Amino acid sequence: MKKSIVIVLSILGILSNLNAQVSTNSELYKTLKVNDSLIFERSFNNCELQHLEHLIAENFEFYHDIGGITNSKEKFIEIMKNGICNPDNPTKSTRELVEGSLEVFILKNNGQVYGALQNGIHKFFETTNGNKLAGSTAKFSHLWILEDKKWILKRVISYDHKM
Repeated sequence: MKKSIVIVLSILGILSNLNAQVSTNSELYKTLKVNDSLIFERSFNNCELQHLEHLIAENFEFYHDIGGITNSKEKFIEIMKNGICNPDNPTKSTRELVEGSLEVFILKNNGQVYGALQNGIHKFFETTNGNKLAGSTAKFSHLWILEDKKWILKRVISYDHKM
């Protein structure tokens, strides 16, 4: 009886790891972490919006629990240009990824990788006249799709914003 229980528990342990998050040392994790940095550190924090052109799907959708829905790449980039990246805007927003919060899960169809789900927590800060103030902390989920051997951000859900 004990041997049967050990075998069942071993099988369950193996099966539960089949859909576990990928290792932080994996190529996929590292690639999506770099992409996260291009979107936020370079595009959001430094307004280098050209990175978005290559990373975001044409039919991009962004769901924000406070700001609503943005349903195109063009509209999203326009909002960035006219909002936080507008040189006339006296307030500058920045984002920091919470260390250790990033997770990546592979998505497969009949054994073939077609996408990945990237989850994490980030903090936002507002700087006005040189004064940096804490904004909000939020969770995010990014749906990345593999197209022509390139990872493209297709959907974003930004939720659970707390001050």
